[in-house]
Amino acid sequence: MTPKHPIESLTILTDLVLPSETNPLNNLFGGELLARMDRAASIAARRHSRRITVTASVNHVAFNRSIPLGSVVTVEAKVSRAFNTSMEIFLDVWIEDRESGIRTKANEAIYTFVAVDETGTPIKVPELIPETDEEKSRFEAALRRKQLSLVLAGKMNPHDATELKALFI
Repeated sequence: MTPKHPIESLTILTDLVLPSETNPLNNLFGGELLARMDRAASIAARRHSRRITVTASVNHVAFNRSIPLGSVVTVEAKVSRAFNTSMEIFLDVWIEDRESGIRTKANEAIYTFVAVDETGTPIKVPELIPETDEEKSRFEAALRRKQLSLVLAGKMNPHDATELKALFI
């Protein structure tokens, strides 16, 4: 299986915030943003694996800024690390100032997707080779995040989480 680079999975979704997608404060519903991020992450995972992919978990979501009605919202998704059958997808959410066009980061999230065959059985995915400093940083941190998730789920002994232990020793 040929290794891939994060840029090959880059997915960019841009859309407007419409009245039916807002809460009483005229800001985008969090659930609507989660759905947009899930779609972008799904496409990024599919681009990397070239397989059917399913959402395994939403590992992290930060709603740092509200997104007002009428905003132009851009969700950028890219595979940050590929494991055996799973892929971590890092998402950045940007809002664009209507007058200046300046983009501001509003939110971010980390999803995990698993590639499956036609019967739903997990299937191996290509290795990921990060290139930029940001990609390398996200790649390295992904292993710590995975180990933490496995420890918290009781699927890994904390003593075996070497990347996590290295943070504290």
